[in-house]
Amino acid sequence: MMTAAKAFKSTNASPADTKLSALFAARHDEKNLQSPYDIGLIIVALALMTIGIIIVTSASMPVAERIHDNPFYFAIRHGIYIVGAIIAAMVVLELPMQFWRKANPYLLLAAIGLLVAVLLVGRTVNGSTRWLALGPITIQAAEPAKLFFFTYLAGYLVRRYEEVTENLKGFIKPLVVFFALAMLLLLQPDLGTVVVMFATTIGLLFLAGARLWQFFALVFAGVLAVVALIVFEEYRMKRVTSFLDPWADPFGAGYQLTQSLMAYGRGNWFGQGLGNSLQKLEFLPEAHTDFVMAILAEELGFVGVLAVLGLILWMVVRALQIGNKALLKSRPFEGYLAYSVGIWFSFQTAVNIGASAGILPTKGLTLPLVSYGGSSLIVMSVAVALLLRIDFELRVDGVQALGRGDNKKTSKVKAKPAATSAAKPPVKTKHTNAEPFADAEADYNQVPSVESDTEAQESMLDDAQSKEAKKASSTISPEDEGKAGIKAILARVSKEATNE
Repeated sequence: MMTAAKAFKSTNASPADTKLSALFAARHDEKNLQSPYDIGLIIVALALMTIGIIIVTSASMPVAERIHDNPFYFAIRHGIYIVGAIIAAMVVLELPMQFWRKANPYLLLAAIGLLVAVLLVGRTVNGSTRWLALGPITIQAAEPAKLFFFTYLAGYLVRRYEEVTENLKGFIKPLVVFFALAMLLLLQPDLGTVVVMFATTIGLLFLAGARLWQFFALVFAGVLAVVALIVFEEYRMKRVTSFLDPWADPFGAGYQLTQSLMAYGRGNWFGQGLGNSLQKLEFLPEAHTDFVMAILAEELGFVGVLAVLGLILWMVVRALQIGNKALLKSRPFEGYLAYSVGIWFSFQTAVNIGASAGILPTKGLTLPLVSYGGSSLIVMSVAVALLLRIDFELRVDGVQALGRGDNKKTSKVKAKPAATSAAKPPVKTKHTNAEPFADAEADYNQVPSVESDTEAQESMLDDAQSKEAKKASSTISPEDEGKAGIKAILARVSKEATNE
């Protein structure tokens, strides 16, 4: 079939035929080659997971050997977390965005329930009650609470967009919800998660079109609240003072930060080599969790840190691009949710690396898709899956709409002849030789002539061809149908060109 089409094109093709066939071929080939999913986003997420399990394995071996008599204890657990994260991401990828649009208020209630349950029956580690123990599974409730709150916030901005952009009442309502969640998080205590949620909230409100004076007032109030929380809590004040001058007490309050800075300094440009870190030999506490970037910097150097930052930056930019594309296609919920994921990833990365590099006070936040921690890894993977689902629905939106339209047309075409045949039985009429164009006159309101006879015959022929095409379309594949349509259009264009 393809060779015959090429021969027809080479022998009888006019310039108009060539241009039209090139246009159809380009559109046809582009649709065939386009993947329904963002392959680049998948590759970047898997690359970050791969880097994470390598660095976590290297950083956790000494402490795992001492505590569990197995140097690969944390590496095996991290591998299990990665498998669970991929499975969770695949499940979320199958859920339509309509589910998240309808369920986001209930997800907010689930987030509040998790945070309350932590305070009641949670497990306390290092003075913080942040974990729920469900048999062998331990859940850090703040991680799903962040995702659920962001889905609620995206849904609220869609439902109350005019209130948010026009009056103060609509602007304050989501802040009341955030304040309730923040109070529950501060009781654990977990100031880091509160700061990340606050930054994502004000960023999303700004992108949604909130007034500038409201935005700056919220930023000012948030900064004052964070300062007050630091001043009135002794251990937080010690963290700030040690952050400002860690070398004043290198074996006390500034110990962890000074050891992290040593790891960065030893890394130089290309690092000491994978597995050759000295700070992971239990000099640097929490080397495989909150300070995994310090070990990566020591072993892979500035180049390794730059590579990880580049991958996360690409993911953040891609999330913002998906959000912008969703807003342009009139899908605001998807757009705001993609924006929130991008802001969340970028700010949490900045806080984690800033804390390990001495730029920010030490906070217990993980590096997205890299640090050890099952709850964080699974929730971050679900967020990436949401980005993939949003992008997938944007890519196939036109195809699905076209398919729905074709189904409606075919159902109407099938139902119409049955109804007309049942309501109006065929009436036999006698025609003389002088009345060959009575039907054409009734249908087209034209005077009988030789020209109208020709047009009527051509229209009858076209109707017969269209009916045959409709019958054949139910048996042939969409690809063959597309090729046949292109061939028919080329034939008609060539016929009109020869008539001219």
